[in-house]
Amino acid sequence: MPKASSSTGTEKDFGVAVDRTTVVDGYSISFTSIRQTHDLAPILAALPAGNCTCPHWGYVLKGKITIRYGDHEEAVTAGEAFYMPPGHAPAAEAGTELIQFSPADQLAAVEQAIMAATQPGSPP
Repeated sequence: MPKASSSTGTEKDFGVAVDRTTVVDGYSISFTSIRQTHDLAPILAALPAGNCTCPHWGYVLKGKITIRYGDHEEAVTAGEAFYMPPGHAPAAEAGTELIQFSPADQLAAVEQAIMAATQPGSPP
């Protein structure tokens, strides 16, 4: 039986957050710890779609995330499960911890686009 935990997987350090991710049957299972309060909307706005194009399912263990859509926003707090369809821009408070499940190929494409958008000399 494939499984993942917060102490295994590949660590990805994004500065404001750190993920420990394991890919199982085409899905990324990410244990995410938010170091600094942040809003991804400005970075995602630079992407071709203007928002995250990857769906995510998850559970907030501690803290709070806010997900913005074109016409509304939703808050998810500790003890709540969530589904973020494509077309969202998340924000998170420092100290938040969550588990997130995402299609691995779609998440990788979004992460690559974010990395390209945040490189020095990239267009605003």
